[in-house]
Amino acid sequence: WLIRNMHANGASMFFVCIYLHIGRGLYYGSYLYKATWNIGVVLLLLVMMTAFVGYVLPWGQMSFWGATVITNLLSAVPYIGNTLVQWIWGGFSVDNATLTRFFTFHFLLPFIIAAVTMIHLLFLHETGSNNPLGLSSNTDKIPFHPYFSYKDLLGFYILLLALTSLALFLPNVLGDPDNFTPANPMV
Repeated sequence: WLIRNMHANGASMFFVCIYLHIGRGLYYGSYLYKATWNIGVVLLLLVMMTAFVGYVLPWGQMSFWGATVITNLLSAVPYIGNTLVQWIWGGFSVDNATLTRFFTFHFLLPFIIAAVTMIHLLFLHETGSNNPLGLSSNTDKIPFHPYFSYKDLLGFYILLLALTSLALFLPNVLGDPDNFTPANPMV
């Protein structure tokens, strides 16, 4: 239960970090590096897709109806929409086949995200990152290790402490109470 709660609440924390990263990018004008920015947008969409299919996995009322409503949005795609929805569902409605497919997507998408993240970092390495001072000279830069690696390690420990505390003391604070009711398409 500890790992499951840390995983579920960690997804929310992950999105907080992503939105802070996007806000920083907007503030410093990182969108001017179009290739790096566009790969970041693709990453955001992949992470959102992974979070959505992960949200369906507990198979509660909110999960069931979230899957039903969001997947039905794909039926608006011209020509292939209804076929696409039935393929995702694995039948004519959200059912056990849908749950199996979503579990598979939730397992496989992080590998795709890792690959796209490497591409994002490759483009970032080519263009260089933005900073508050706007410095681009190599003489003004400091090495990643030990300065930033220790700083990142401290941030990781603080995040781990926050997730563990949340999982131990307030495990369901970020969850919807309706999702504790088992999925029932008749309700």
